[in-house]
Amino acid sequence: MRPLIAILLVINAATTAVALSGEALAMVEDSTAWMDKFYDPSVGQLYDLESKAAMNHETLTSAWYAVGLLARNGNGGKDVTEAQRIINFIIADQHDNPKDLWYGGYTREPEEPDVGSEHYPAKAYGSFDPNWRGFVGLSFITMYEDFGDLLSEDLKRLMLESLFNCSIGDSYREGGVNGDNLWPSYSNPAIMRAIGTGWTGRKTGDKNMTKAGEDYAQKIIDLWDMHNTLSEFNSATYTGISIFGLTLWAKYMPEDSIMAKRGPGILSGVWNTTSQLWHADMRNLAGPWDRSYSLDMTIHLGHLSLFLASIIGRKAAGLHQYPEIMSHARDWAWAPLIAVHSEFHNSLLSDELKNSLKTFDGDRVWKGQAYYPPHDLDTRNITTWMGKTLMIGAQSYHTKSKNGPSNNNGQFHPAVAQWMYGEGKIGWLSLRSSQAHVQVEVSANRLKITYPEGGADSVFTFFVSPSMLQPNVKAWADIQGISISVTGNVDEKYDLKFAGRYGGELSPWYDHNYWRFEYKMPAVLNGSPELVIDFAPPKPFNRLS
Repeated sequence: MRPLIAILLVINAATTAVALSGEALAMVEDSTAWMDKFYDPSVGQLYDLESKAAMNHETLTSAWYAVGLLARNGNGGKDVTEAQRIINFIIADQHDNPKDLWYGGYTREPEEPDVGSEHYPAKAYGSFDPNWRGFVGLSFITMYEDFGDLLSEDLKRLMLESLFNCSIGDSYREGGVNGDNLWPSYSNPAIMRAIGTGWTGRKTGDKNMTKAGEDYAQKIIDLWDMHNTLSEFNSATYTGISIFGLTLWAKYMPEDSIMAKRGPGILSGVWNTTSQLWHADMRNLAGPWDRSYSLDMTIHLGHLSLFLASIIGRKAAGLHQYPEIMSHARDWAWAPLIAVHSEFHNSLLSDELKNSLKTFDGDRVWKGQAYYPPHDLDTRNITTWMGKTLMIGAQSYHTKSKNGPSNNNGQFHPAVAQWMYGEGKIGWLSLRSSQAHVQVEVSANRLKITYPEGGADSVFTFFVSPSMLQPNVKAWADIQGISISVTGNVDEKYDLKFAGRYGGELSPWYDHNYWRFEYKMPAVLNGSPELVIDFAPPKPFNRLS
């Protein structure tokens, strides 16, 4: 049972359900129809979209599905009825012990035992995900604000109570305390926390909660003002979530809120940077990427692609005709949530910026900075060069560990090259971080990497894309679509291994097979470890016989 908390419910007049058209409507219809197939009406929850879950249910995608049902509002009223069932179920399953660090969060799957019980130990991002307070909470806020006229007053009261508990639980989080990683620099959940707390405080009449949301937003804004970039820099997935949160800052917060005052400008600023790193012909975002599950947005679905689709169309945004077949397909369930906000979101962007996303206007260099305390020991300096069929992006950084600014080595891509060949195929190369201090130089067709504090035991490790056109790789010359030459004071003999789903010496990186090229230092090392990669225009590629 949820704890009974005395709160003043400030329920405004019923809102009018948002009307959708064009790509936004198509995204709602297509995504919701896809999720229809996973809905279990006997429970009122979605089956997990991952087949490996063996038909267990999932809380998070169920919340997104509820948004889609309310936006579609069809089937003779059944969509609304089922949406309300889903919301009631999620609230009833919310973690309800105020003594727990995961209080106010939402279960990962209703089949799970109680988090923290004898046989189900509490583990952040394992048995519980603290960021789900934001994902589910902002879905509730969206439904409350945009579809309030479709929901019963009793349910809206329950939603506010749930959001109140959610915000209390979020207040337990502080970076570095109890192993928590939520600093204001952790941009996407930080932005969600600020509005979740601030909005809920206003709706429930809790001045302390309202102030807490405003104060937290100010910390995020202070970091933004340093370099006009998010601390969590450049990610097809997490930049998209930050944009989503900033949209809600601008859309739902009253004029006296710092979020309403600064949200539109920060959102436009994020898009200014993103537009400079977006390659319209390659339909991809250039590196470097602080956090990513992929290096090719034409095969991997990121939240940024959903926002792009509402501006330039689904195909131009890199989305497959059937997004549910892409890597990380479960995020297609986000489509209704983003579509609902797309008209307002797009109104905040200039026509010039939106037009710049449609065409690649020639070679360019972008330079910027970012800072992610406490992991960054210094400001990171970023340079990206973009050509017609090749782009190279890298950052010089000095962090507490080799795990990068977000302390997540597996998702950190400090130096990246992407190229286009054949019929729109994308090849890629990513430096895997093995050092806490790295200097880079990026110029046309060239990437130089130096380890200022490296030594004889240093290595340069690269993950490189495979290709069906040449599945067998024995040397750099076999990498498709580009000519690559490597120089420097490294041992010229490199170690080559394959990571495949069904075999190989290494395991895949998230959903991707890859070739790993690794360079070690020679017996006698002169100077700091240094490696230079020169890229030549695409060479004719081999055909399978």
